[in-house]
Amino acid sequence: MANVPKIELFVKASDDAESVGNCPFCQRLFMILWLKGVNFTLTTVDMRRAPDVLKDLAPGSQPPFLLFDGEVKTDTNKIEEFLEEKLAPPTYPKLCCRYRESNTTGQDIFRRFSAYIKNANPKLNDGLEKQFLSTLVRLNQYLNSPLTHEMDKNPNITESTRLYLDGDTFTLADCNLLPKLNIIKVVCKEYRNFNIPRELKGLSRYLDNAYKQDEFRYTCPNDSEILNAYKLVAKYLTK
Repeated sequence: MANVPKIELFVKASDDAESVGNCPFCQRLFMILWLKGVNFTLTTVDMRRAPDVLKDLAPGSQPPFLLFDGEVKTDTNKIEEFLEEKLAPPTYPKLCCRYRESNTTGQDIFRRFSAYIKNANPKLNDGLEKQFLSTLVRLNQYLNSPLTHEMDKNPNITESTRLYLDGDTFTLADCNLLPKLNIIKVVCKEYRNFNIPRELKGLSRYLDNAYKQDEFRYTCPNDSEILNAYKLVAKYLTK
């Protein structure tokens, strides 16, 4: 039997330093480790009072950091690749996508959201909202489009019924996109009274299914943490 690795994930702490803070990259790695089913230690880091040990581990870096059998990793993308390589079948599940498009769909949503939510000029709001909404529509279209394995099972299928981006189980792509969609949902409701339209049935199905899963639901920061993180950058239009 292979040796069980000793893993510690350092993530951004909440404002009260008692729970996880707002950081989609931290949540992404938290989800990956949970989905891998490996034992690991989660350590929240209050960057206002960062202990000296963290300065030694990753000087000048921000969470997330990973300590894997004494080896320090600080780049989120490289950590993801490292974990997929080290925590591999048959002991651990593979989380990479079957379809390349699952990795890239939705990649422009957060950029459009940022422009939309940081704008304080009411005259520009409609245009920015349409640009942002168009990215959600494209994601919805992908989620509604049957994937190859669905069409193999049912050649007459016209609309996908899958749970997540790449199929019926979480993948690395979901771990990347879902934390951002959660931030978007919370911030847009507060600053624009904007809800992701239920008419986007594929996207609504995706989010409804995701929030049922412990690996996503219990790794999300509190809404108050998200709003606190955005209070200096997000702009109200009428307040």
